[in-house]
Amino acid sequence: MNIEYQHSFGLPRKVVWKYIKDEKVLGNTIPNCRTFAQSKNGVYHAEIDINIGPLKDVFTLEVKLEKEQAPSYYHLLLKGKGNLGEINGNADLFFKDQQGSTQLTIHTDVKVTGILSGAAERVISGGANKGIEKFFLSVEKEIKKNLYLLRKGRK
Repeated sequence: MNIEYQHSFGLPRKVVWKYIKDEKVLGNTIPNCRTFAQSKNGVYHAEIDINIGPLKDVFTLEVKLEKEQAPSYYHLLLKGKGNLGEINGNADLFFKDQQGSTQLTIHTDVKVTGILSGAAERVISGGANKGIEKFFLSVEKEIKKNLYLLRKGRK
């Protein structure tokens, strides 16, 4: 299953780059995230509640930052597992300056197994981009909150 998405952040690329991988920013913005932590070797670990119609599960997810070209590109490897299935995939994220803002383009290739595979196909056909859009709008809001707190000396 392939997903492509673009999002425009109303922030400079260096700011987006700094915060897009921040453990607190991501932990506060991933929907239904129970736990989120980054290990020293560029691996993020999360527990996420899955709630797709009648399907409910706790999903453990590992995201590894595989390749990085600051502040323009990074490649992620994704592995996840729950009682309802598994997910394996990769994602390429590209960051470009765009008149004081940042254009993010994502290309993913994800394989889902088990009961989740049928649900994932319905979600994709039903508008997964809306969920992705909501996530990145939350990320942008969280980055702006962090910048505000920095300016106020609260961080």
